[in-house]
Amino acid sequence: WLDEHIEPILFDKIYYTKGQRKLAVEAIKDGLDEYLFSQNFDRSLRQWVIGQTVEVAVEAAVTNNILQSDRRVDGRALDEIRQLSADVSILPRNHGAGLFSRGETQVMSIVTLGAPSDEQSLEGLEGVSTKSYMHHYNFAPYCTGEAKPIRTAGRREVGHGALAEKALVPVLPSKADFPYTIRVVSETLSSNGSSSMGSTCASSLSLMDAGVPIKRPVAGLAMGLASNQDMSQWKVLTDIQDLEDGQGGMDFKITGTTEGITAIQLDTKTDGLTKEIIQTTIEQSRRGRLQILEVMNQAISEPRAELSPYAPKIVSFFIDVDKIREVIGAGGKVINEIIAACEVTIDIEQNGQVMVCGSNQEKLNQAVKWVQDIARKLEVGEKFTGKVVRLLDFGAFIELLPNRDGMVHASELAPF
Repeated sequence: WLDEHIEPILFDKIYYTKGQRKLAVEAIKDGLDEYLFSQNFDRSLRQWVIGQTVEVAVEAAVTNNILQSDRRVDGRALDEIRQLSADVSILPRNHGAGLFSRGETQVMSIVTLGAPSDEQSLEGLEGVSTKSYMHHYNFAPYCTGEAKPIRTAGRREVGHGALAEKALVPVLPSKADFPYTIRVVSETLSSNGSSSMGSTCASSLSLMDAGVPIKRPVAGLAMGLASNQDMSQWKVLTDIQDLEDGQGGMDFKITGTTEGITAIQLDTKTDGLTKEIIQTTIEQSRRGRLQILEVMNQAISEPRAELSPYAPKIVSFFIDVDKIREVIGAGGKVINEIIAACEVTIDIEQNGQVMVCGSNQEKLNQAVKWVQDIARKLEVGEKFTGKVVRLLDFGAFIELLPNRDGMVHASELAPF
């Protein structure tokens, strides 16, 4: 019965959506149930037979049609990507946002920029470290049409978020060029086929929208495989979805720029992959990636020249390493005074890099000048107008710069 009915139900028409394909599989199950009922099998046995056979038979039919006829259930060519769209600046008040859609998969990524001190502290088996770029991925039940409680991130969310984060790391600016802490949150709004790759594309869009000077945009897509048991026949599929990830298949996620690959992740339901399969997959994915990047470039082709007006402002500069102690002061007295008076945060690296972060440009400039004045070297011949802070018998002490006094000897004072 399955041999006679699966083909006409699945392949006599094109099913464009996941819902339509689900209904087609349900129709096969209902038809088989009616057939078994007509053969006088009781309900429990019918349900057992349906559970044991239908999914396996559907996967086999999908694979066989790809291998024999290059025919997919949704009517696409083997190397064809579903409909693409990209957009940026979609939220009214944020630092950067991107929206990416591929077929029924849609992901929105939101960027928040923070001070260097906002970086994440990590403690693990390899010791203590910090992260200044974080990507968090959410997969709420509504994105697959389900009504369930939203709980903490599971293994899937953590893994997908890590993959998309790894994909962007090679194109991020250095801390010296862009001292901000960057957090990207990807919200999966709708899912059918590789939302992790969707979040990679949306993250690229959002970072450029936020003005983060990434080297190049990154895109990704999931590659699949149809093969028989002994791997004598196989076909590589671009942009797989639902029914196409069955036995004899693979889910090979590849991310990259126009210049090369930045990250990969692979699982396979075969006994292994040949070199030829991998070469074909990488080349076919490159063509698909370039097509996605072309659509992304229509939304935004390079990072914005200026940051969002809502983003904090950071001024980065270097001081003499020997002056760091003076800027910090005894017990942090000096640096805490600057932070309190100017409403900023100040981070100082061991190499002398100072990063001052604040939202008020005037107070930010005041704090920068304050630190630079403390750290600057005074040259013979410079002239200062300063406040007299102490008078003694032998002369006067003048405040030349914050916390830096000079003495004028009594013999050098004017007679008035």
